[in-house]
Amino acid sequence: MADRVTICECFARDGLQHEAGFVPTETKLELLAAFTAAGFRRIEATSYSHPRHVPAFADASDVLAGLPRRDGVAYKATCPNPRAVQRAIADLDAGRGAEELSFLVSATEGHTERNLRTTRAAQWENVAEMARLAQGKFTVVGVVSVAFGCPFEGAVDPGSVVADIVRFAELGAGLITLGDTIGAATPRTVADLYRRIDRAGVEIPVVAHMHNTRGTALANCVAALDAGCRHFDTAFGGVGGHPARIAYGQGLTGNACTEDLVALFEAMGVDTGLDADRVAAASELCERALGRELYSMIAKGRKEKLDA
Repeated sequence: MADRVTICECFARDGLQHEAGFVPTETKLELLAAFTAAGFRRIEATSYSHPRHVPAFADASDVLAGLPRRDGVAYKATCPNPRAVQRAIADLDAGRGAEELSFLVSATEGHTERNLRTTRAAQWENVAEMARLAQGKFTVVGVVSVAFGCPFEGAVDPGSVVADIVRFAELGAGLITLGDTIGAATPRTVADLYRRIDRAGVEIPVVAHMHNTRGTALANCVAALDAGCRHFDTAFGGVGGHPARIAYGQGLTGNACTEDLVALFEAMGVDTGLDADRVAAASELCERALGRELYSMIAKGRKEKLDA
């Protein structure tokens, strides 16, 4: 195989934040162990969001304490503010820390106010302080949300997004994520933005985080691949979206579906480094955890084949 990609499995954070009900810690740990066994080298495990705002992650420290540790596997936690980074450092000092921390900015003021309850200028001040606190302790993952379109302001200036990416790079981020938060991207806008990033001289890997609101997530991932991207975020069953108590966007706002993107990439000759049987087992485990059929076409096809 000529190509090799890294897929970060986001079910346990971006996926579960969208769920109205709390998934027990033991179930989360079972899922995370299955993701690790399947061969994922980057796994989004939890968030240090305030439990009052995002109760799905009230057990963040307990989840990190129970993770299966394996060489070459990095677990990621999301941090919305400096207090969250201080919690992450306390867990690290206690021997149960994450390897990566995600720091978020939104590309628009409207989404910043709704999602982070602050302004862009204030959030960048937060991020600078967060990067200072995390320096030398974690790999920082900068995330630019609503990079292709905003539910409150509509179109987003790609030049502004590139400026945010450059700013994250200057703060020492090890990876930077482009968040298509409401699924507004198209293959053309994805290719254009990656070309702009390349022209800006950004040498840090830029992760494609696509949502499938309009059914275009896989096409957008292929466009990113063709543009040179080799890092992708997905979630089993295509679940996820905005936090359950902070609604925005229209329709099904779930992530690019892990099962389907893995199958597509492997069929294209792109090596994901994942074990197909264990990916299928993890897919079934995710459906059992949420108690419903999820959105993977590959999983649906597998069930139909078994029922035939």
